[in-house]
Amino acid sequence: MHIVVLGAAAGGGYPQWNCNTPGSRRAWRQEPGHKRRSQASIAVSADGERWLLINASPDFRQQVLAIPRLWPQRGLRHSPIEAVLLTSGEIDHIAGLLSMRERQRFDLWASARVLQLLRDNAIFDALDPEYVTRKPLTLDAPLDIAGLDAPLGLRVTAFSVPGKVPLFMESRSGGDLAGSAEETVGLEISDGAQRCFYVPGCAAMTPALRERLRGAALVFFDGTLWRDDELIRAEVGRKTGARMGHMNILGEGEGEGDAGGTLAAFADLDVQRKLFIHLNTTNPVLDEASPERAHVAAHGWEVAEDGMEITL
Repeated sequence: MHIVVLGAAAGGGYPQWNCNTPGSRRAWRQEPGHKRRSQASIAVSADGERWLLINASPDFRQQVLAIPRLWPQRGLRHSPIEAVLLTSGEIDHIAGLLSMRERQRFDLWASARVLQLLRDNAIFDALDPEYVTRKPLTLDAPLDIAGLDAPLGLRVTAFSVPGKVPLFMESRSGGDLAGSAEETVGLEISDGAQRCFYVPGCAAMTPALRERLRGAALVFFDGTLWRDDELIRAEVGRKTGARMGHMNILGEGEGEGDAGGTLAAFADLDVQRKLFIHLNTTNPVLDEASPERAHVAAHGWEVAEDGMEITL
């Protein structure tokens, strides 16, 4: 199974367009150890030629430009991307669909809840239904992803994780937390021999999620914030990570006190390879020389970056 990280940052990328915090300033200047990152998305393939895109980032076009294996390969119109799957209806997961409107065939998979959000926003009618077939995911049901002419050789199981409604829906939802089990999903992806997990957004580690991830070969997991009050400390926002629907990497205590955070949640899960993805522009682990980066490395974690390729 081939996996390419197209983007590793949270909404807005790293640096965000208007962010002038110290870490973002270093990324603007492209200082060593401060790699820029586009908004989170991965592509997965069983044969290295036909690909499943997971989440359509607003940075979709520049991400494809950076990965030659995703360029058109034959004819006048072609794409190696033969299917798209969405894990939520957040802007940083769906806006890239608008850059895929040029009458190219692919199946678009998402939960019934997310498909309804797309139907409710007429701009997504730009995806011609004669070319783009929208298909509902059934939670906890293994799905063999079809390609244009033959199966892609990938089996995906979508499962509910704690999350929240998309930001643009908060004023209409009557609250911030997800009202539906289909609002935010994680994915188990298998090629029949290996399996990995992709969970770019998660508000809490549940007992069911712990058991699902236990012993996995590879997990991409929500790395949005280092601390729950990170935006408040940086004086760039008023929301906590919990309010935004994301776990924090570090727990409530200082230093070694990781209880309650992602590091502690994964401590006994025996995951062979763990990568943080969906990293906010304020997260200090983006600085390769930071003590926070050293701390996660000591716990066996990597920080995903654009262009990273993994073969299982």
